[in-house]
Amino acid sequence: MIMIDDFIEHFSSVFVTKKNKQPWEITATLPAILEKMLPGLDSEYILRDGIAIHKTATVEQAVILKAPLIIGPNCFIGAHAYLRGGVYLGDSSSVGPGCEVKTSIIFSHTEIAHLNFIGDSVIGSHINFEAGSMAANYYNERSDKIISVRHQSELINTGVEKFGSLVGDHCKIGANAVLSPGTILLPGAVVKRLELVAQ
Repeated sequence: MIMIDDFIEHFSSVFVTKKNKQPWEITATLPAILEKMLPGLDSEYILRDGIAIHKTATVEQAVILKAPLIIGPNCFIGAHAYLRGGVYLGDSSSVGPGCEVKTSIIFSHTEIAHLNFIGDSVIGSHINFEAGSMAANYYNERSDKIISVRHQSELINTGVEKFGSLVGDHCKIGANAVLSPGTILLPGAVVKRLELVAQ
């Protein structure tokens, strides 16, 4: 069993009831999880139609935001970004211009540079995704689309067709690198530019 707290220090303090869930179980139900969190947010959030944006966050022009969505304090969303399918952004995280984030949790002080795709993933704190890097969430090229993950030499069948990555705190993902569906990165891992991670 994968314990997300072993990868992301503050996971269970934010998602209190999800401590023993697997990452793909969380992304599969993330919209419902966020909808339950919305009413508990404090008055520093502006809440409208299932979208909560902290008053200190910056959202540039031509951004598309689809509920449910929580954008935390001091976050930055660059022009033409697209957030959909249930997205949580922790304190001081950044999603740059032209990025797409779909059904994902991104913890504090993490930067998704620009022209990135993050799909169905749980991303820790203090992570940098350089320009063009991807957390892919679907095996288009395979006839068997069910995703498996490798953890501690064990191959785990997730039972889902869409799951991206679990990325531990303090990882660095180089420009134009691709994390294949089912990628698990330990805290502090470094992925080189143009590298394909296929676990």
